[in-house]
Amino acid sequence: MFVVTLNKTSLKKVGAGALCCALVIFSAFLGRYISTRTVAAAAGVNRIESAQDIQTWFTGYGLDVDGTSITADKVKIPRKWDDSFSAFNGVVQQSGMDLTRYKGKTVEKWTALIPAASSGDTAKRLWGPTCWKSRRAR
Repeated sequence: MFVVTLNKTSLKKVGAGALCCALVIFSAFLGRYISTRTVAAAAGVNRIESAQDIQTWFTGYGLDVDGTSITADKVKIPRKWDDSFSAFNGVVQQSGMDLTRYKGKTVEKWTALIPAASSGDTAKRLWGPTCWKSRRAR
């Protein structure tokens, strides 16, 4: 049989030791959680430097675009939205993205020709919902 006798001082030391162990374990789990979130967030952010990068980005969403027709324009998203811009953001949200965090900021709008959707004289261009990239005004 094993018997342990603890007085107030030794009980405080055991409690402090247990608290330190719990803090170390919590810190380890928190660090692991933060590092996995950071990696996942960083994996979704790619540097877009050229028209080829934009074409690759669209291809990642299953869209075949004409690389020679790609344009990038700087536009400012208004701080206050009217009904039409709110409706437009609703369409953007259906694609899994949201423009709310870009209110009042200058962004790049990418435009590209979609050859598969074009017929005869009608050329279909892709823009808007899936092609916003944040760029702070300088």
